[in-house]
Formats: sequence, structure tokens, C-alpha cells
Amino acid sequence: MKKNQLLLAFTLLVAACTSSADKPMRVPDDAVQRLENFKVKPKFERDTISMYLGLAVPNLKPALTGLLNQVADDFIQIVKSAPAERTFQQAIATGLARFSPHERALDTEDRERVCMYLQDVMDIVGLESSGGQLNKWMYGFDPSKRK
Repeated sequence: MKKNQLLLAFTLLVAACTSSADKPMRVPDDAVQRLENFKVKPKFERDTISMYLGLAVPNLKPALTGLLNQVADDFIQIVKSAPAERTFQQAIATGLARFSPHERALDTEDRERVCMYLQDVMDIVGLESSGGQLNKWMYGFDPSKRK
């Protein structure tokens, strides 16, 4: 009996020490299809409701759309293998890093639009947080960690 109690205590200790970000996530059954649908939607289009005028540098649209679709592809692979918060957050970090060659050409509204699209992808899989990465990319810091 003591051996079982010790094993249970050890298991609980490991579970308590393990971040929730490492735990497998339950993603919606239709996540892959919704990510595929995201990829075919037009991006960076003029939007009169949100008063977004479209990309400041229109010739970047194919490249930026491709980068967003690459994040969706990364998420599809994660959904099909081992979905976990940390894995999705690593994919966000990788995706944001891919935008670095274009960052100087993006105005504030374009950067907000990139973050909005990434938030859409996160919502599809049920990821609640980017771990501060979207804020850091958008503002240069994570405002939730400022005193």
C-alpha cells in the first residue's frame, strides 16, 4: 500500500510541477477544416467596418498572406500530431519570426491585422493565449508583464 501511495504522491507532484502549457489540448473536431478554410480566405482586404484601408504596401500581400497560411499549415500539423499549448505557441513564435523581413514595411494597422489573423487561427484550435508573443511583436513588450 505504501508503494502505491508513494507512486500516487510522486505522480501528483509531477502533475503539479508540469505547466499546463505542456499538457495536451483538446481541439475542436473541425479544426483542420476550419484552418483550411482560413487559408483560402482573402487577407489584408480593405474593410470599411473596421476602417482598415488595406496593406500600406500592396505588393506585399502575396508574401504576407503566404506567411499567415504557413502558420495555419503549422497548426494543422500540430493538430494532427500532438496538440499542446506550448507547441502552438512555438508555432506562433516561428510564424512571427517569418515576418521579420517585412516588419519595416508594415504600418501599425497592418501589424494589428497580422495579429488579428493569428488570433483567428488561435481561436480555431481553442488556444487562449499566445504567451504574450502577439503583444511583444506588436508593441515590443508584453504589457501584461509591466509593472
